Amino acid sequence: MLVGIVGKPNCGKSTFFKAATLMDVLIANYPFATIKPNHGMAYVKIEDLAPEFGKVSNPREGYVKGKWRFVPFELMDVAGLVEGASTGKGLGNEFLSDLAAADAFVQVVDMSGETDGEGKPTKDYYPGNDILFIERELDLWYLGILRKAWDSFARKIEMQKTNFAESVAKQFSGLKVNPDDVKRVILRSGLNVERPTAWTPEELAKFAQMLRKETKALIIAANKIDRPNGEANFNKVKEEFDYPIVPCFADGELSLRQADKAGLISYTPGENKFETKKTLSDKQKAALDEIQKVLDKFGSTGVQEVMNKVVFDIMKYIAVFPAGAKMTDSKGNVLPDCYLMKHGSTALDFAFRLHTDIGKNFVKAISLRTKQAVGKDYVLKHRDGIEIITR
Repeated sequence: MLVGIVGKPNCGKSTFFKAATLMDVLIANYPFATIKPNHGMAYVKIEDLAPEFGKVSNPREGYVKGKWRFVPFELMDVAGLVEGASTGKGLGNEFLSDLAAADAFVQVVDMSGETDGEGKPTKDYYPGNDILFIERELDLWYLGILRKAWDSFARKIEMQKTNFAESVAKQFSGLKVNPDDVKRVILRSGLNVERPTAWTPEELAKFAQMLRKETKALIIAANKIDRPNGEANFNKVKEEFDYPIVPCFADGELSLRQADKAGLISYTPGENKFETKKTLSDKQKAALDEIQKVLDKFGSTGVQEVMNKVVFDIMKYIAVFPAGAKMTDSKGNVLPDCYLMKHGSTALDFAFRLHTDIGKNFVKAISLRTKQAVGKDYVLKHRDGIEIITR
């Protein structure tokens, strides 16, 4: 699973990325501070399973804080996108190539209205314009792939009676499009796939847009919500667009996580408060007081909420624990692993996720909570603890 961060230059993408990953990346107040994509591990936040059994987990990956477990997934920050990227403007071609492997996008949008479409300082800019142009560039990217060989492609389908969904998926294989994605779009579009040569340019554009939305889902991180016009712009954008939109204060989240790491405060990502642990300077206290005002108003900085929404709500994943009766591995570590699985995955899918040989030799699975045996077709639930029995 790979989630890509997109947005215009200077909207706070790198700050958001660093807040989510605590990786050391360049944050600068000018366009194209990011050139090459940054990859790091971000985390979804779930209630840990171990406390239900009076234990404390020892994660091999991710970490535990109190009752919360933070499960890692890969996050990518790419260069800022500008109008015309789909035709090569700015770092367009390279940018889109970097995004091809992403399963979903977080678009970071500057709600302050203090930067224009190219990321340059301005006043009273409407952030909704950024959502529109990012959407347009992504749709044109998909349309461009379709157009490249559409005439010969459409004729071949009609003459050779090849499977439309499989043919389109093959053309978009580099973008992680599969035949089932195409089939779902076909059903909703009402387009005649028996006669693709008869499609109008408008119908082709419609299909490209629907395919993009199906395979590269988008959530909006409404960043810089703390700025004077941030909340008003957020409310306006939320009324205009039907994407999931979360108010965000990435700079505040980064400060809190860094202060927590330095031992100055105790802070759990996604919470609406923090606890001071050491004596702070007047400057530090003033900065944290301002952050607390945003937490009081919006309930959190929004960064962790975006991570959870994109993985669990948009991409439809669940978290599953490999868990035998003792809940420990050979070294005594409690619930060392937790895997993110697609919603609808079965016990057999989970067995194969653990190891091919475990999948091939699957006999049954046992639920940690119920102690009951379940078969290979058992549909996994979020936060299940499952032991796989093999022959």
